Amino acid sequence: MNKAYQIKKDIYWVGAIDWNLRDFHGYSTEKGSTYNSYLLLDEKTTLFDTVKASFSDEMFERISNVVDPAKIKYIVVDHVEMDHSGSLPDAIDRIKPEKIICSAKGKDAMLAHFHRPDWPYHVVKTGDVVSLGKRSIKFIETPMLHWPDSMLSYIPEEKLLISNDVFGQHWATSKRFDVDVDHAELMYQSAKYYANIIMPYSPLVQKLLKAVTDMKLEIDMIAPDHGLIWTQKIADIIKAYSDWSSPKLEKKAVIFYDTMWKSTEKMCLSVAEGLISKGVDTKVMKLGESHRSDIMTEILNAKAIIVGSATINNEMLPRVCDMLCYMKGLKPVERVGAAVGSYGWNPGVLKKLNTELEASGIKVVDDGIGVKYVPTHEDLEKCFSLGIKISEVL
Repeated sequence: MNKAYQIKKDIYWVGAIDWNLRDFHGYSTEKGSTYNSYLLLDEKTTLFDTVKASFSDEMFERISNVVDPAKIKYIVVDHVEMDHSGSLPDAIDRIKPEKIICSAKGKDAMLAHFHRPDWPYHVVKTGDVVSLGKRSIKFIETPMLHWPDSMLSYIPEEKLLISNDVFGQHWATSKRFDVDVDHAELMYQSAKYYANIIMPYSPLVQKLLKAVTDMKLEIDMIAPDHGLIWTQKIADIIKAYSDWSSPKLEKKAVIFYDTMWKSTEKMCLSVAEGLISKGVDTKVMKLGESHRSDIMTEILNAKAIIVGSATINNEMLPRVCDMLCYMKGLKPVERVGAAVGSYGWNPGVLKKLNTELEASGIKVVDDGIGVKYVPTHEDLEKCFSLGIKISEVL
């Protein structure tokens, strides 16, 4: 029996736990995820978001612990991505709500996904308030955090912010609140979520944090659509989002690479030793052993990014190409970088690595080092010196 979980008086978590999810659009979800849906009992009983389609029955079983689903009057759709709205058609068929409350872009997205112009859409914008009886909902549009349709729902009477994807984590757990889990793991999973989903929209995060301050919202609970609900650690996640979106970068370097016969690996390790000799926090991550999303999590607060690749068919190795493409989409701005690599007969891959770094918004501070076949002691000394050079610009 799937039970509802009361998070405030007459407000329940009725979501689903996806214990087995291991990949989310190329993001490694090694701890699974949750799809958080919330039920508020009032004169106009309201459901906030739904769950992934395959978890619809689990959500309805939890709802039925609390109320007959037919008594739900409103469904708020804060975000139309299918992990939140996949079960929406089923929910509408079962509930037959009076209103589906969404942003204008949310209505457009639902029409494009579900092709149902007959649904009872009720479009809202920032500052609009919908009364539920004893309580009300104030809406805050957050376009491109991280879809055009995204918005937040604030219940002032409860000091509750239902925050959609913002402040979330991909983490399947039987616990519901921040204080019930290891804090370091919670912040790591929040950082990983930010680095791999929210990072490209960091300027918009800054605007959101300012808007929340300007609106003088009193908040004692933040309920995201994935992961743990924030209660006693709200200040920590707000500060983290402020730091990550600024960004406040540390004297830290991330070296990611792939190698064919260990030559590039030797070069990367020598660069690392140069950085370490100058006190730089350094992470060396071999592609294939480290997942792209874990590398991006380390990059989140790193000032320097160094990439290494051997050459295959006059190109970089496939896993390096994959990582550079993934990183480019996430836009890690205000970083510096360099490249190293080995080759057999065409040294051109180094230029391609630098071009890709620059395309990601990274300032290349050195032309890099290319070595034919196997690095000599002198070559490795040059790599060590490159590490020192990079440390001097951090």
